[in-house]
Amino acid sequence: MKRQPDMRQILQQAQKMQEELARAQEELSSRRFEGSAGGGLVKAVVTGGPELVEVAIDPSVVDPDDIATLEDLVVAAVRQAIDAAVKAAGDEIGGLTGGLGGLLG
Repeated sequence: MKRQPDMRQILQQAQKMQEELARAQEELSSRRFEGSAGGGLVKAVVTGGPELVEVAIDPSVVDPDDIATLEDLVVAAVRQAIDAAVKAAGDEIGGLTGGLGGLLG
């Protein structure tokens, strides 16, 4: 016969996991992730928030007659940086929440 889980133990584990998740989210929000496009001519930096904090554009890519290409490069660099931040968050948070099955025996 399977033993019922101890509610105090479950609550303690849940509280510990909540604290670990909060720490991980705080650490992620302070990390920076970079994306680039056009062979590095456009770079974007986001935090793990993710919040866009920096964009760098090489002057050689600025063509007043082709703004659309520059816009596409900026979007691509930002997306790449956000993807890196989201992946890191998934890895970090997923590692912590992977133990949820152990809470219930």
